[in-house]
Amino acid sequence: MSKDNRKRIIEMLSNSGEEFISGESISKELGISRAAVWKHINYLKENGYEIEAINKKGYRIVDVNSDVIIPEQITANLDTKFVGQNIRYFHELDSTNNYAKEKFEELEDGSLVISESQTAGKGRLGKNWQSNPGEGIWMSTVLKPDIPVYKAPFLTLVAGAAILNAFRNLGVDAKIKWPNDIVLNGKKICGILTEMVAEVEKVGCVVIGMGINVNTMLFPGELSEKATSLKKEGFEVKKSDIIREIMHEFEKLYIPYIEYGSRDEIIGVCRKHSVLIGKDVYIIKKEHREKVYCMDINDDGNLIVKHVDGEIEEIISGEVSVRGQNGYI
Repeated sequence: MSKDNRKRIIEMLSNSGEEFISGESISKELGISRAAVWKHINYLKENGYEIEAINKKGYRIVDVNSDVIIPEQITANLDTKFVGQNIRYFHELDSTNNYAKEKFEELEDGSLVISESQTAGKGRLGKNWQSNPGEGIWMSTVLKPDIPVYKAPFLTLVAGAAILNAFRNLGVDAKIKWPNDIVLNGKKICGILTEMVAEVEKVGCVVIGMGINVNTMLFPGELSEKATSLKKEGFEVKKSDIIREIMHEFEKLYIPYIEYGSRDEIIGVCRKHSVLIGKDVYIIKKEHREKVYCMDINDDGNLIVKHVDGEIEEIISGEVSVRGQNGYI
């Protein structure tokens, strides 16, 4: 069955509101048989759409299961030029980042890899990321920017600002913990893992992995003190809406950065909604732990801290971990 036809059917039914659309109208519009229309409708029903069908009247969407991710539903109303327009969806992968890196040559620029679960989801510093089916959004964006290697790490902040803007657009008052975590009420709801495939000084691709806790209610061990989910904090938001909003916000920030080096809006978001700036924090490098005062995020996206002896230092993303005095932040 053609994904393009399925996408068009979703658009037609979504735009019709409460009105029914006949199978004959859909058939003529798409140039396919009535039997093919029926197969597409059944597919949508099996994958989360509640569709009412009445003889001689046609079809209409009654509701969509918010826990189900349907690629055609995401792209049907996605207004980006290329980011997120090509989706590869799986019920299970070891890691969406691994798949994206392995297949990047055959994937289009801006492609999105989504899996309902990951058996070896990756967090920062090689830590495992809990990625159970139905509990969250586990996805990776494949990007092929024509930029030097040294400009690629900043894309973590692009992603962070985009995710934060997306959440706030959806009514979720999230914050950023530099450089790659999104937090809500002092606990982590989203992590970002940026990886790169490069040759000498040329970027082959950048893969930005995003893990978002949407419906998780129980976190094992020490994670219960550090992590939370949208649902646990009282937010009922559809996964497809979250993905679509993130892709929209990401492209808005990504294109100006790649084409013109624009950073002001990105840095502005990261500064304004930072949970670290203006606070005493601990920077941790290997076994060494030191208390510092977080002053700012500079225009390169690096953290500016002041040591107890008054020395001011610029911390580059990836060099250290940052922890608050009381637990996670």
